[in-house]
Amino acid sequence: MFLHLDLDCFFVSAHRTLDNSLKNIPVAVGGRSNLNIFSTKKEVRKISENNGAFVSTILTNEGEKTFNDYFVDENGKIRGIITTSSYEAREFGVKTAMSVNEALKLCPNLKMISPNYPLYHELSQKLYKLLSYEIPLVEQFSIDEFFGDVRGYIGEEEVVEFAYYLKEKILKELKLPISIGIAHSKYLAKLITEYAKPDGVRYIKKEDMDEFLKDIPIKEFPGIGKGYQQKLQGYGIKTLGDIKNKKNLFYSWKKPGIDLYNRVCGINDTQLIQQRDKKSIGIGRTFDPIYDRQELLRRVIILSRYLCFIVKKSDVNPLTYAIKIKYESNTKSKNYVNVNRIFNESDFKAKMKTLFLENDIHPTHSVVQLNLTVSNFSKPKEFTYNIFEYEEDIKKRELTNKLQSLRDKYGVDIIKTASELKEKLTNKDDIIKKR
Repeated sequence: MFLHLDLDCFFVSAHRTLDNSLKNIPVAVGGRSNLNIFSTKKEVRKISENNGAFVSTILTNEGEKTFNDYFVDENGKIRGIITTSSYEAREFGVKTAMSVNEALKLCPNLKMISPNYPLYHELSQKLYKLLSYEIPLVEQFSIDEFFGDVRGYIGEEEVVEFAYYLKEKILKELKLPISIGIAHSKYLAKLITEYAKPDGVRYIKKEDMDEFLKDIPIKEFPGIGKGYQQKLQGYGIKTLGDIKNKKNLFYSWKKPGIDLYNRVCGINDTQLIQQRDKKSIGIGRTFDPIYDRQELLRRVIILSRYLCFIVKKSDVNPLTYAIKIKYESNTKSKNYVNVNRIFNESDFKAKMKTLFLENDIHPTHSVVQLNLTVSNFSKPKEFTYNIFEYEEDIKKRELTNKLQSLRDKYGVDIIKTASELKEKLTNKDDIIKKR
């Protein structure tokens, strides 16, 4: 048997553990693109130790800021989107991804809260430890979702009672409400959780599953996005029951179709992932349009420093560096470079500067987004070097490791390079020389 555990309105619930006045009223947590990493002001930032999918890495506590400080920009405009809303707010139509401005029009009494990411990650880690003590195998699927494999540990006749026991313990120790779905496979348990909300437990026996699934719209199954929905509807497939009757069709689509069919039917869907191997690591920010290339270059360097810190924390050695530039016109430019060096901060920053300068294809257009990514992880002993490059890389790596130790102890912003400070360079040639 598998449990899927999903914290209810997690970000809101997290704030309610600290403030009882937020209970039983419309509340929402809103977010803005975390641009304070580009600020020269001192900020306290932490690095997440969570390993689940969809878990952000750089954590900033904005939770102590007032509504005006966080959601209102310098022009008096309300900014941000809803990331989580309470059930009381949802009754007014407030939804995730809705703009804060629109949410306040629907619910004028809505209590808007700025995010406290360290709090969310601390509670998530505590819940993971609690579940790991109670369940033999646990997978953290996201910051607020977990799978538990209780086969051979909890009998079918006891599994609902066990789920309620977990709910009570989580509420008592962490003050967090949680919904739990139970089934004979992972993704069916995840689907069932939606029918356990809010703050409930739902178990569907294997022999009752076909009846339960037959009329559920395909859009409700985890992993069936809008594009796949359109494809399925083209074949007359509208419900999960329709999928079960189309095995030959799905198997003709090879692995993607086979995997989806098996998940819907609960076939061979029993593998918990306890450690996810990262194939890439990235960081990016969206911001108001910027024409100033010196400022954009400064932001590339700051993002490079943060990404370098995350790479070193992850203990990987990337051989591919990539950049993506998005312009206000929605035009995009992206490119990558392959290297054969031991990863170090100075070389990485230099490569990212070059990638930006060479791929800024519209230098007179404003930029609204920068994304940096590293991938193709390898081990230093697998490289082919000439001896001079190797010795130089060893020295640079040692310097990077010393910087890493200081940032681990005092924060990622404790040491910055001169190129991260706001300065005016006269032209593109000067920027290249500065590199």
